[in-house]
Amino acid sequence: MLPSQKFSAAFSAEHETPRTLVENAYLALRQDIIEGKHPPGTRLRVEHLKDSYGVGAGTLREALSLLVSDALVVTEGQRGFWVAPISVEDLEDITRSRILLETEALRLSLRGGDDEWEAGLVAAFHRLTKAEEKLGPSGPQVHEWESRNQAFHEALISGSHSRWLRYLLGILFRQSERYRFLLLANPDGKRDIHAEHTELFDAAMARDEKRAVAALQKHIQLTYETVRDHALADGKKKPAGRRAARVPA
Repeated sequence: MLPSQKFSAAFSAEHETPRTLVENAYLALRQDIIEGKHPPGTRLRVEHLKDSYGVGAGTLREALSLLVSDALVVTEGQRGFWVAPISVEDLEDITRSRILLETEALRLSLRGGDDEWEAGLVAAFHRLTKAEEKLGPSGPQVHEWESRNQAFHEALISGSHSRWLRYLLGILFRQSERYRFLLLANPDGKRDIHAEHTELFDAAMARDEKRAVAALQKHIQLTYETVRDHALADGKKKPAGRRAARVPA
């Protein structure tokens, strides 16, 4: 989400229309970091990047400072900016934190969601299903799916009305996105993502809190386990910084 939307939208980028040069550079840089175009640990040299993003040095520094608040970029005094490092241990921590907060947001949503919440969830699930029917390993349909996946997760918790949960979940979701981009280009195909989403949707629509929370926890946990298993199979403690296909969550 845009910096101005951090308290209103946790996941969805649907309404991210930049209004300033800083916001435009922020969104472009954030996506490039998430997709691995700037690998973890890479120094982000303002003098080299400003022309690539079509902005001045001051504007780019403002955008990078916003990314520091997202924990996607790190800085040390006046020494410059670097892409935040990653590790399997870090993803495990992100996963635990996201499960803790997102399941609580789901509980609140199931208790407080009204007819409008139900209608929004039905529409989001329908659009996600359509995207999953044509999802391939790469190409524009992946980005369409990601947008609809984000909107579905947003709809699930939209009945919670907690500004702080949305803010914190937005940070965690962007962090987990980085790891989903760092899987191997040929996923093993063991997961049935649509079945996971369907179970979550059905439990939420039935207002079955215990079943819905269990489905969400499993859904998020499986992404961590997939990344971990790929990293171990590669014989590395950290996933490689190359761009690759995503495993959804």
